Amino acid sequence: MQRLKAFVLSARRTLDIAVYDMRFGDPLKAELFSALRECAQAGVRIRICFHGNKPAMPNMAAGQDPAPAGTSEFVQSLGYPWKRIVGMKLMHHKFIVRDGASIWTGSTNLTDDAFALMENNIVTVDSESLAAYYAEEFEQLWKKENFDNTGDIRTVAAPITFTNQLGDARVMFSPGSGHEIDAEIARRVHDAKHRVRICSLLINSGTLISELGKLLQRRDVKIDGIYDRTQMEDVYQQWREVPSNRWKIPALQENCYARRFGRKKFNALHSDKHSRFHA
Repeated sequence: MQRLKAFVLSARRTLDIAVYDMRFGDPLKAELFSALRECAQAGVRIRICFHGNKPAMPNMAAGQDPAPAGTSEFVQSLGYPWKRIVGMKLMHHKFIVRDGASIWTGSTNLTDDAFALMENNIVTVDSESLAAYYAEEFEQLWKKENFDNTGDIRTVAAPITFTNQLGDARVMFSPGSGHEIDAEIARRVHDAKHRVRICSLLINSGTLISELGKLLQRRDVKIDGIYDRTQMEDVYQQWREVPSNRWKIPALQENCYARRFGRKKFNALHSDKHSRFHA
């Protein structure tokens, strides 16, 4: 929260916040509320959009998610302009664009559980070029109030500095660039020379699973990774209900996980039902 506050308080003109889930308890809410109020009093424009289509009885086979209630009430209680983003599946973003020049993003939802019970990551980037893409994505969501036809943004790599070294970074957004993202990840796995290591809450891309299966035939590339066991068990159940997805079960269990993947086992600190390997 201290890092989030520092990021927010550096704003001079705008803060655009896109979140899937945002529900802090009183201690953390007070800190965030104070930082946002200080920005607003200094003339910073604050906007928030959030996932707003959480059915009580979700269609799990279609990819719907029974996300916990409370985000809408929390966001509205902050007192800034907001939009509820709906659609068939999930508005799953977790990013903040500051002054059109800096980005806060990663796997971390803005909740007590995400901060205290889950393995997550946060990435901050200072880049007007990359921030412009996130700003375009935010404007699409804000205008349409629906994410089904968003994310089709043509992006190119932009220069960044990481640990005092120059490099390039590219961002892509789903669902609009979903097929391209899927193909890009599979291509990078296919091109591996020495090692592939995957850390992901879920692994359910058929394209990626196929490439991992091919890579297992090579002896010069090491493959390993971790995932959330409980969440993957839910995915297996969804696949069993959709005949066209059933092939993925043996492909993962027999060919990949059983041979190469270490299964994530939560210790006593992660026994709570809200814990996740969420990175």
